[in-house]
Amino acid sequence: MDANFWHAKWERNEIGFHGSETNPLLLEHFDALALAPGSRIFLPLCGKTLDIHWLLAQGYRVVGAELSALAIQQLFAELGVEPTVSRVGPLDHYAAENLDIYVGDIFSLTAEILGPVDAVYDRAALVALPPGVRPRYTAHLVAITHGAPQLLICFEYEQDRHAGPPFAVEGDEVRQHYEAAYHLTRLVQIDVPGGLKGKCPATESVWMLRPR
Repeated sequence: MDANFWHAKWERNEIGFHGSETNPLLLEHFDALALAPGSRIFLPLCGKTLDIHWLLAQGYRVVGAELSALAIQQLFAELGVEPTVSRVGPLDHYAAENLDIYVGDIFSLTAEILGPVDAVYDRAALVALPPGVRPRYTAHLVAITHGAPQLLICFEYEQDRHAGPPFAVEGDEVRQHYEAAYHLTRLVQIDVPGGLKGKCPATESVWMLRPR
């Protein structure tokens, strides 16, 4: 699985991972972050999620990272906003009021380019990455956000029943990646209605990660 895999998904409009509504788990548990009005929230591997629409509507500033330019062009079109596009190092920067999206390899995104963030909302990034990439991703995320508080959503299921993505990320793995930097609390664990893509039983967990 590489960049071409995701580019092809967007080009063929094979985006079943794109939710048709704001994530109910975000609506239910966002307050756990206890953010002040106008806080800046980072969404890694954000796609064109409708969660961005909701966060902006609540008065927050949003910064995202995404591999697919097509996804981000669709995001701004659906927001009804014309972005300003510029080149920042190896990344394309799509900017509008209260919204910055960096398009390209997330590992090219530095803390200096990202700028200060008050929280991270990882709905679909960690679970989109295969096991061999996840340690590098989680270390990079902590580094570029300076360990900002994080609301993390993960799936748990028998990995051999489904090839992924989304991949299964068990609680022990979440702790392995993050407990050195954060106090971890699992806020909720619920059954996925109908199982994961109808293939196998699965649960979805919301984790609150607070800096140590």
